[in-house]
Amino acid sequence: MKASTARAGIDKRFSGNWENPILRWNGWRVLPIYIFLAVFVIVPIIKIALDAFTDTQGILTFKYVKSFFTDPFYLRALRNSMLLGLAVVVTTSILGFCSAYFLLRYEFAGKKLFSYLTIFPIIMPPLVGVMGFIFILGRAGTVNTILMDYFGFLRPLNFVYGWHGVLLVETLHLFPLITMNLLDSMGKIDASLEEAAESVGSVGLRKIKDITFPLSTPGYVTGALLVFMWAFADFATPLVVGVQDLLAAQAYLNIVQFVDRRLFQMGIVIGVFMISLSIIFLIIARRYLALKDYATLSYSPVEKKTLKGWGGFLVPFFFTVLLIMAFIPYLGVTLAAFGKAWAMTPFPVQYTLGYFTRIITETPKYIINTFMYCGLAVIICITVGVPIAWILTRTKMKSRGLLDALVTLILALPGTALGIAYIRAFNMPIFGISLTTLWIIMPLVLAVRRLPYTVRSTHSSLLVVHESLEEAARSVGASGWRVFYNITLPLIWKGILTGALFSFMTSIQESAATILLAIPGWETMTVGIFTFYTSGSMNESAALGFILIVVGGLSLYVINKLSGKKMGGFFG
Repeated sequence: MKASTARAGIDKRFSGNWENPILRWNGWRVLPIYIFLAVFVIVPIIKIALDAFTDTQGILTFKYVKSFFTDPFYLRALRNSMLLGLAVVVTTSILGFCSAYFLLRYEFAGKKLFSYLTIFPIIMPPLVGVMGFIFILGRAGTVNTILMDYFGFLRPLNFVYGWHGVLLVETLHLFPLITMNLLDSMGKIDASLEEAAESVGSVGLRKIKDITFPLSTPGYVTGALLVFMWAFADFATPLVVGVQDLLAAQAYLNIVQFVDRRLFQMGIVIGVFMISLSIIFLIIARRYLALKDYATLSYSPVEKKTLKGWGGFLVPFFFTVLLIMAFIPYLGVTLAAFGKAWAMTPFPVQYTLGYFTRIITETPKYIINTFMYCGLAVIICITVGVPIAWILTRTKMKSRGLLDALVTLILALPGTALGIAYIRAFNMPIFGISLTTLWIIMPLVLAVRRLPYTVRSTHSSLLVVHESLEEAARSVGASGWRVFYNITLPLIWKGILTGALFSFMTSIQESAATILLAIPGWETMTVGIFTFYTSGSMNESAALGFILIVVGGLSLYVINKLSGKKMGGFFG
């Protein structure tokens, strides 16, 4: 009896359900994590929601919400924003799916280069992208100058100004989100499933429709949700190309004016509506994915086919055309950053470093603030994100589902709405000080915006580290922190660093929240780009954009090296 009891104890201790202090994680240990999320995620959302239903005296009222749903202009802005988001999802889905499918299923000339460059457009902030398109495709840009000077066109063609320009910029910036998620999801499809479909006559497009795409649903839905919310929440791109009848643009314009109290209140209502919409879409997506949970008992990758004939020409041609279009902004920003005397000519007449000299000597705050804020944001992401990932993978806490839902919610929150929420939540004095008067609010909002990337990357790394390695260390007396430091951390540090770098790379692009929260002296490079551009200093704006591109490119290169494989899975 004693032997069997001892044996049962040993089996329990070394089973996957082994109960130990690290796996249980008492509430006090995770309390700081929940306090951080409550203060900087839940409280701002609650505050802005309450403000939407109260007047200046704090009395409950529905008049502002009623005004939103009865005002034809706001209803048109809502319709246009929804149509824009859906249109961007459609265009990015086509480009993203084709890119992921070709990269995973075929071998062709230039595949390695295309695989890397296809992800590159994600480092371009939409604000910089639209500016680059204007330099090349604008009314006085390179293409129109050539058409009028050498082909006899009497008037410039409108390539970018208007609704179609927003769609073009957002599509070429966001399609890598679909590609990255599909690379991860589609790459896990068991080859036997597609082979079985082919054996009963399901080939070509029918196989893609019946087998490949349905099995890629989890990655696709995640990517499509991100694309929709990014396009839905971007206000800088529409304003630059002259489109104002969109919700994000109206939220920004209403908040930054300090004259009409009603307009300011309507900006708050729009922010609440954007947050509500993101939560609704997130719930729908999660419920849909719960019904599409595919799993197989075995796994073998799909064998790549070598393209020959027309296929060997058309696929590289597809990537070439796609990347030429996607890299137009890079060309425009580079020429404007170094070009001098560029007026009524296809290309600059002279080249100079003067614009870089000016921004470095006269406005160094843009660069210094960006690196300081984003660096602090990354530290916060690691400090908060790694414990969250540990809780999700290594504990049996009942609140794990809530924690995972909060992290996912952050990913879907529109930056414009979050910026408005922070203005309302932290403008009230606490101990005599308003957080909106302290520069620390900038790295805080950046950290909250990019926290999910660090969490997801660390979470993925922890999943491939078997718990038996940690249990073996504990069985010989190692404490919890020593196990993490000596065993777990050496095995997951690449995942942590990859997520942190991705958080940094996307933080330096952030414009929606930072433009709303920045006051004189706090400006980042994206705020500087917007300021320079709207004031007519386009070359200085391009110089800042070029710096952002270089920093983003270096970050992406390091991420690519660290990941050791095609990128994907950051978001789910």
